[in-house]
Order: sequence, then C-alpha cells, then structure tokens
Amino acid sequence: MKELLIIAIGAAVVNNVVLSQFLGLCPFFGVSKKIETAAGMGGAVIFVITLSSLVTSLIYKFILVPLDMSYMQTIVFILVIAALVQFVEMFLKKSMPPLYASLGVYLPLITTNCAVLGIAITNVQKSYTVLQGVVNGFATAVGFTIAIVLMAGLREKMEYNDVPKYFQGFPIILLTAGLMAIAFFGFSGII
Repeated sequence: MKELLIIAIGAAVVNNVVLSQFLGLCPFFGVSKKIETAAGMGGAVIFVITLSSLVTSLIYKFILVPLDMSYMQTIVFILVIAALVQFVEMFLKKSMPPLYASLGVYLPLITTNCAVLGIAITNVQKSYTVLQGVVNGFATAVGFTIAIVLMAGLREKMEYNDVPKYFQGFPIILLTAGLMAIAFFGFSGII
C-alpha cells in the first residue's frame, strides 16, 4: 500500500506530466480558457489514461511478452488509446453535448496526446504490475487535471488584468505556465 501511495504522489504532484515532464501541452494550453471546460477535459483524460493504463498493461504482460512481440508495444498502445478516445467521444456526444461542443477538436486530440502514450510506455519501462500501472495512470491523469484547472483559473483571473502589450495573449500564458512549473518543482524533494 505504501508503494502505491508513493507512486500516486510522485505521478500527480512531484513528476506532474504537464509541469515537470512537459507532456500533454496542446490540450493544456488549448482547453484551459474556462474552468468548466478544463475540468471536463481533465475528466476525459482521467478516464482515458486510467483505462488505457489497465488495458495496455494487460495486453503487454499477457499477449505481447508471451508471444515475444514487445517490439509492437507502441503501435498496439496507440490503437488501444485511439479506441478508448472514440468511446469517450461517443459517450460525451450522446450524454453531454455542451461539454462535447466546448472541448471541440481537443477531444479527438487526446488520441495523439503524448501524455497518454507516455504513461503507457512508462508503465512498461518501470516494470510496473498491472495495479501499479493503473495507479500511476490514474494519479498522472489527476495531476494533469490539477494543472489544467489551475491554469484555467489563472487565465480567467488574467482576463481582468492590465497586461503589457507585448505580453498579451499566448506570451503571458507561457510565462504563467513557467511559473507554475517552478512552483511544482518545489515538490521535488517529497519523494
């Protein structure tokens, strides 16, 4: 249990996928304009990363390794992730049309979100068990959600600030993300 807690804290806070590893930046910058949209994207990413961690771990351990086909892991992982994202997209389109519309093009981009594939490959590289891989995936996705919701909150507040002309728009967002990364760097001594 202690080991799972260390994996979870490490993945969510210490080695935050966005602010420490710089994976998943496209949806981080693109969907973080409003807290509601950011939270919706975070929920979708939590579902996709957690489920893909489970499925890719099972496929790797029980199919690819016994058949000596571990060299196919990247292609298989991408196919699994694409199928899961399609499932999420269909579910949101039917059950939550406003959230589906607000996520726009960024929802299908979860398929190519390098954070999702990165976690599946990290689970294999660190030789995690299936349970450890799922905990790592879930905690990483929670860390992504924390980062994107924090950025959305800051961006909502920045709309009312007097920002110098040359910092308006994307430059101030990059600067804010850099400051957030420095703040999260302070957690590096925890584990």
